[in-house]
Amino acid sequence: MADHEASRASTTGGLPVAPTLAPSLDGLRLPRAERGTTTRLLKLCALAIAIGLLGAGAAEFLTALIGLITNLAFFGRVSFGLTSPAGHHLGALAALVPVIGGLIVGVMARYGSPAVRGHGIPEAMERVLYGESRISPRVMLLKPLSAAVSIGTGGPFGAEGPIIATGGALGSVIGQLLHMTADERKILLAAGAAAGMSGVFGSPVAAVLLAVELLLFEYRARSLIPVALASAVATACRMALHGSAPTFPMPDVAEPGAWALAWYLALGAVVGVASVVVTRGVYAVEDAFEKLPIHWMWWPALGAIVVGVLGYGAPHILGVGYDNIQNILDGSLVGRALLVLVTLKLIAWTLALGSGTSGGTLAPLFTIGGGLGAVLGALAARWSPGIGVDPRIAALVGMAAMFAGASRALLTSVVFAFETTRQSLGLLPLLGGAATAYLISLVGMRNSIMTERLARRGAPVRTEYSVDYLSRVLVRDAASRDVVSLRTDDTIGAVRAKLVEGGAGFRHHGYPVLDAAGTLMGVIKLRDVTDPSADPAALVTTLIQRPPAVIFEDNTLREAADHMVVEGVGRLVVVDRKQPWRMVGIISRTDLLAAHKQRLDEQRTRRSYLDTIIPRPTIRA
Repeated sequence: MADHEASRASTTGGLPVAPTLAPSLDGLRLPRAERGTTTRLLKLCALAIAIGLLGAGAAEFLTALIGLITNLAFFGRVSFGLTSPAGHHLGALAALVPVIGGLIVGVMARYGSPAVRGHGIPEAMERVLYGESRISPRVMLLKPLSAAVSIGTGGPFGAEGPIIATGGALGSVIGQLLHMTADERKILLAAGAAAGMSGVFGSPVAAVLLAVELLLFEYRARSLIPVALASAVATACRMALHGSAPTFPMPDVAEPGAWALAWYLALGAVVGVASVVVTRGVYAVEDAFEKLPIHWMWWPALGAIVVGVLGYGAPHILGVGYDNIQNILDGSLVGRALLVLVTLKLIAWTLALGSGTSGGTLAPLFTIGGGLGAVLGALAARWSPGIGVDPRIAALVGMAAMFAGASRALLTSVVFAFETTRQSLGLLPLLGGAATAYLISLVGMRNSIMTERLARRGAPVRTEYSVDYLSRVLVRDAASRDVVSLRTDDTIGAVRAKLVEGGAGFRHHGYPVLDAAGTLMGVIKLRDVTDPSADPAALVTTLIQRPPAVIFEDNTLREAADHMVVEGVGRLVVVDRKQPWRMVGIISRTDLLAAHKQRLDEQRTRRSYLDTIIPRPTIRA
């Protein structure tokens, strides 16, 4: 008996195969197994570490290039130090510098690559979603150069958006040079983006969260680990070059009380409304430029005219403005000067970004939000000192709330504000204020500042993630068990007769064929049976054209759906994993759709327990 079982359980590819099977079953079409997950993950991690080093280098290069152009344009000297244009001695000629920069960026965009326009993150999102994470090497070179020209000549932007785009392009290009899937290229792109952000701000956790919330569109170990490694490596490089001090140091703050926390929540709501206004304002300006009867190449120069005029009167609005964020957070910039800075920065940045030039959004949004929070916090501290509002915490909350409302990157905003200031007692106000701003943003506008442009191009982006429902349901819970099958000794003519007789079982597009022992031999199609050229006297086994596509009972419906796509079939034979030649059911596309009924039922509002004990009043007409 044992010898008989051993002879019957000969294996092919690790699966037992019955010796009586037709030759077609030797190539049983099984679901595609996971490719060497561990090996591929280790390879991605090694590449991510290298990308972290390169991303940190790219961040250093971009900031040095911005410093060089700023010093040449406003001070006529050769220096790579990042400085504010505010101390220039050009007089009225300074108003022309941003215009010259805008002209250069327009030429680079038209004759180099239009992808250099904008603030970088939406373009990276578009490549991830609709371009298989492929970014041209030309963009990798032109994006930082155009951003350096724009910012170095006074553009009111931060360097973080362009460096995120540059780091992402770097990761994408490396992925294209190697044998990678589109998913793996996406991971390398996100790793490069996170490395770039960490290289500028030294905020490794916030950089990883930014990649998760805006670029990866998933939360899996396979993607999270490489991105985290790249971010950590880039941060380590930055620490080695610039030390471990926070990017925006500020005096220690006291733990807020209950009334102060409530006020910070209200502040988040106010800043959330402001984030909606700011986002709509940016795209309103963009729409206005779209209506101009001149080529878009000239738009950055037109926007730069306003920037130059405003910058002549208030030079602190020009450039990256990291010093402004520092002054807002430590309380050295207050009162009317702060209000003027925020107002003019908002106008200049909105016009410049709407004109399609190259620059980032993170630093301007932090400046605007932080300034608004500081102004409101100072008013609250003066008018209601008993509440215990600290204008510095209010500035911190306003900074995070503005970015959370505009970008919908809630966790990134909170953690970034903490990592760049190291103020742990500000975490609770940050979380509450940013969450409130996020809520207001969701109510006030359909898309964020990152996704609105993509939505207008007909490419809507959803940044809300949930576990795929089909991956939660097993095949055995959705498969049909009552399966009509054919026998190997059935003739084509006999099957046709059964079809004519009708019956619920003979309404399908495919039928499994079993031998006398119940062994699966293959699947035949209805159209082959009804083909007039088929010999009625021939056995149905002559119509078997390929090995049967099967799925195991313990596979998920997501694996079943993917296997249907790969095999180009609308139904799979469900088999026992221990005896894969034994059919136990059928799973069809209809079964996959029917499985969603449970998901839809879970989303319906049901009667609550209170409804059963407190009947609702009947409203009579």
